[in-house]
Amino acid sequence: MAADNSIFVGGKPFMNYITAVVMQFTTKNADLLTIKARGKFISRAVDVAEVACKKFLQGQVKVDEIRIDSEEFTNKEGRQVSVSTIEIVLKRQEPVE
Repeated sequence: MAADNSIFVGGKPFMNYITAVVMQFTTKNADLLTIKARGKFISRAVDVAEVACKKFLQGQVKVDEIRIDSEEFTNKEGRQVSVSTIEIVLKRQEPVE
C-alpha cells in the first residue's frame, strides 16, 4: 500500500483527520485507506473511522479490517516500554444497483 494512503492520528484537532479521510476518498479516489494510531490516540482513531464512515461517507466507505499490535522501544530514561497500536483499514464500498 502506498504511504500516502495512511493517516497517522495524533494530537491535531479531530476534524483535521476527518477532512483527510474524506479527501482521500473523494479527491484522490482511494480504494483503501489505513488510519493508524498509537497509545492514547487509539480512541481518537476509532472515532475518526466511525464518524467518517457513518456521517461523512455514509454508504460509500466501510471498515474492512482492524489490526492491533504493540511496539517496544527504549524511552528517554533508557527503559524498555511497550505501546499499543491500531490500524483501521477503510474500504470503498461497491455501488449498489
